[in-house]
Amino acid sequence: MKAAVGDVIIVASVKLGGKVRQGTVVEVRSEDGSPPFLVQWSDGGQPGLVFPGPDAHVLSGGHDELPGDEVRLPGTGPTGAPPRVRTWQVRLDIFESGPQTSAHAVLVTDAPSHLDAHGSAHRKAGDADVPEIGDEIAAARALRELADVLLGTAADDIAAVEGHPVTLPR
Repeated sequence: MKAAVGDVIIVASVKLGGKVRQGTVVEVRSEDGSPPFLVQWSDGGQPGLVFPGPDAHVLSGGHDELPGDEVRLPGTGPTGAPPRVRTWQVRLDIFESGPQTSAHAVLVTDAPSHLDAHGSAHRKAGDADVPEIGDEIAAARALRELADVLLGTAADDIAAVEGHPVTLPR
């Protein structure tokens, strides 16, 4: 990630229900524009040294936002709607009983119902007893199935909007 003085940085909280924070880059401490950046936050907080993570976005170019204005991300459409930030969590429970390992993956969103999927692994009689391997295989299979369930749900939602069957490539 690179920035220049005057760029706007947006940080979406990784905490469930956390707020989106924006600020203006007031100093870049490297010649190539890489972090850290000194940022003046629009909420009136003290300037802070920022090492942006994957939850941060930099909008290049001069912006005329006033403190407290919402920043519009490029490509948000003609309405200039503010960016949507959502936190989804995947809960993964792994059960081991002898040579059998099962995993249950649940996608938790703000929807009233959650999507879930299962995966399993079975250790053969001659295999070494390494529980982590069964955990990894069962978890991977549950997550792969969960991804397919999520794609199927999205296809159903699109079909409901468009009024015809939809298939999304896997």
